Amino acid sequence: MKITKIHTSIVNAKMRNWVIVRVETDEAGLYGLGEATVEFQTHAVVGAINDLSPLLIGQDPREIERNWQILYRHPFFKGGVITMSAISGIDQALWDIKAKALGVPLYQVLGGLARDKVRMYDHLGGGNSDAVYNSETSESFEEKMKASISAGFTAVKILAVPRSEPLGSAASLKLADELMFAARNAAGPDIDIMIDFHGRTSAAAAIAYAEVLAPYKPFFLEEVVQPDQIEAFARVRDKVSTPLASGERLLTRSEFLPFLKAGLIDVAQPDVCHAGGITELRKIASLCETFGVTMAPHNPLGPIATMVNVHLGLSISNFLIQEVMRSDVPWRGDIVHGVPEIKNGYIHPPTAPGIGVEFDEAEAAKHPYVAVKPTQWYNNDGSVTDW
Repeated sequence: MKITKIHTSIVNAKMRNWVIVRVETDEAGLYGLGEATVEFQTHAVVGAINDLSPLLIGQDPREIERNWQILYRHPFFKGGVITMSAISGIDQALWDIKAKALGVPLYQVLGGLARDKVRMYDHLGGGNSDAVYNSETSESFEEKMKASISAGFTAVKILAVPRSEPLGSAASLKLADELMFAARNAAGPDIDIMIDFHGRTSAAAAIAYAEVLAPYKPFFLEEVVQPDQIEAFARVRDKVSTPLASGERLLTRSEFLPFLKAGLIDVAQPDVCHAGGITELRKIASLCETFGVTMAPHNPLGPIATMVNVHLGLSISNFLIQEVMRSDVPWRGDIVHGVPEIKNGYIHPPTAPGIGVEFDEAEAAKHPYVAVKPTQWYNNDGSVTDW
């Protein structure tokens, strides 16, 4: 069996454009799907896939480890998020081919079941960046929380930390308290609520926010500082007892290792579309297991990424919970078919071969690429800040 072609499709999903990868083989009807979506950098990752593809033409798609090494090592310059996302999408498609060739669901070639079902949590954001990251209200949180609970979810993630000055402010702390109060009041005591800081706070501000939020018993606090500020992360870790999560912007095992060695994170959040695909995410999971750290993979992306994560969650022993984005665009279910229903907050093992989904190119063509402007925030004095 040989790889004959690698190509991409772009599907607009409002806040981002999904990049869908298709790897074709010389066996009739046998191909693999993957996802390589990168927010605001769609053309760059498609270009990287085009650059890498010739390295694999003629290779056996089932030799996944060797193919991953070819993609990672042979370009000489190791890539950042663009190159690693390109590798991730191709890698997912190769695993899809391997499982399809064997006629089994993907989780079976990843070692079989480590659990009977995968717990999912709802992301209460949507496709509108202003609503998600800037102007949430107590009423909107309460409304979204009730909708998630009605859909059967027992866990959700919210962005309760508003746009913040370097040290925070009394007003922003008060707003975070009000938003979290509304969320907890709507959820009741038994729903797990994760809070995404989105890396928008300094260590001092993160500690202040964590103190305000602690009475509401958050499940974990996510990305409390920027991912390259490991010393700042250590300051937060020293002062905050709520579990801390991070990793959506870390690539490969080598970037997770300093956080693990320093005991900074309780929950690792690698993204299967950025960190190196299924091949590397499994290695990250094994490394995390060595340090007693659990896995909650990052996933605000498309339905193919969601299904890949479901198979990983079924097969990884130190898996905790899986993020899913449901409310970004209404055409999710039109573009990709075969995603199982979430029942009582869980997805059960799919039975179709491979990842278990089909990509409808005709429907995808109805939602072509649309340029998405990155969210841009500024402090009150006009200086640039993280969002």
